[in-house]
Amino acid sequence: MARKADAVAVPSQGTPPARSTRERLLAAASGLFAERGYERATVRDIAARAGVNQALLFRHFGSKRALFGEVVARDGAEQLRNTPPERLVETVLMSMLAPPTADGGGAGSSRSLETLLRSVGAGDEVSAAVTALGDDYARVLAGLSGADDSGVRADLALAWLVGIGLMRVVVGKQPLADADTREVSRLVVGTLGHLLDGMAPPPGRDAGHD
Repeated sequence: MARKADAVAVPSQGTPPARSTRERLLAAASGLFAERGYERATVRDIAARAGVNQALLFRHFGSKRALFGEVVARDGAEQLRNTPPERLVETVLMSMLAPPTADGGGAGSSRSLETLLRSVGAGDEVSAAVTALGDDYARVLAGLSGADDSGVRADLALAWLVGIGLMRVVVGKQPLADADTREVSRLVVGTLGHLLDGMAPPPGRDAGHD
């Protein structure tokens, strides 16, 4: 009977159970790391949200640290892969300021930078994953500038985005915390356009409109 119940629990017929378990763990960890940060998202809670025994987490990933690294790398790569470079700033802002709903919907489709924000200060355990994610985003942003100092410009833009997310998502600083998402995006994108001239115009504005 147990074997039949397990088979029914697999959502896609023909999908190996191990892969289904791995994907559930990644999805659960992505949500909890974004909501709580690295330190406060426990292995027990991740396994519970995924609906599996926590021993399976260690079987698939080896450690919480390795799971975090894979979550950050996967979510960040997905956002970079699916977002035109000129729209990256706007997309990142929307994913931080209007994060996904519990069912994965909503304006924000990736929680990679929200995860980073809530894991700031977690120490060496997560520094490699956070550094790699920042480098990936900065590399794409640098391609939006033809200036000799494009790398510095990209780092400045990324630092501002992280700072905005930190103040709104983690600190809850008013009035930023309750400010209209699209208005915040318009203001930030319009301002960063002076640093990265390859960006698309602010949302709701035509090119050349001040």
